[in-house]
Amino acid sequence: MVTDRDYYEILGVSKSASDAELKAAYRKQALAWHPDRHQSDKKTAEAKFKEINEAYEVLSDAQKKAAYDQYGHAAFQQGGFGNAASQGPFSAKGGPASGWGGQGPFTYSYSTSGGQGFDFSDFGFSDPFEIFEQFFGGGASPFGGRRQVRKQVYSLQIDFMEAVHGVSKEVDIDGKRKTIKIPAGVDEGMRIRFDEFDVVVGVRPSDKFKRDGNDVYVNVELSYSDAALGTVIEVPTIGETVKLRVKPGVQPGTLMRLRGQGIPDVRGGGRGDEYVRLVVTVSTHLNRRQKELLEELRSSS
Repeated sequence: MVTDRDYYEILGVSKSASDAELKAAYRKQALAWHPDRHQSDKKTAEAKFKEINEAYEVLSDAQKKAAYDQYGHAAFQQGGFGNAASQGPFSAKGGPASGWGGQGPFTYSYSTSGGQGFDFSDFGFSDPFEIFEQFFGGGASPFGGRRQVRKQVYSLQIDFMEAVHGVSKEVDIDGKRKTIKIPAGVDEGMRIRFDEFDVVVGVRPSDKFKRDGNDVYVNVELSYSDAALGTVIEVPTIGETVKLRVKPGVQPGTLMRLRGQGIPDVRGGGRGDEYVRLVVTVSTHLNRRQKELLEELRSSS
């Protein structure tokens, strides 16, 4: 065991939590404390990650959960269950595949983009594939039914536009040159399955577009006079630049929708939309004539 903290407290659930609630809580906590997300304090993240995995491994198993609810952490210690430890379901003979000594039921190394790696068996028993997994279809869940055969998993960083339109990348894996085809619409943290290995995708953010699901948002600056009088503006999209008519008197922060100009769904379910946010700018450098005109406008209004 790696912790003596209350398992329910670690996952942030009550004792009456359903299986679905436990699973959702585990995913949330595991994603938040995954060591790759805490490069500045990896030791703390690893310790938290171990606790989360240990807690879920116990509470997601009906037998282990029942034992924990009755005996607490003593259920998994030498001599636990009172005098029935040697006969209980968690004894050396009938217990977990490899005990609580840091040897999980499987061994799995996750390779980061920097070449560093760590053994997931050091983090408890739970399935590391669930942390980032967003399925592309097919396969049985490791939390229900048969377990899948574990494959090597690699991380791959791509640019925002590469994620939007799809891309092929040449990479070296175990000394062999491989072509990785990334489908259009892939998002941060998605896992792509190949025959020999899996790839977890990281997406570098765009300095122009912001993504929300399959929708994209972009800010377009508009002068005060154009906002007041109306105009036609050029708007960048993830494809070609389009022209958009702005009505007179448009208000700052107005969102204009471009239907179907968003990101394609990675599973082929159409496209999202683009939302153009109008940002009205006020010049800080006015000449004399401009000031006179604005004074006239203020007086007339």
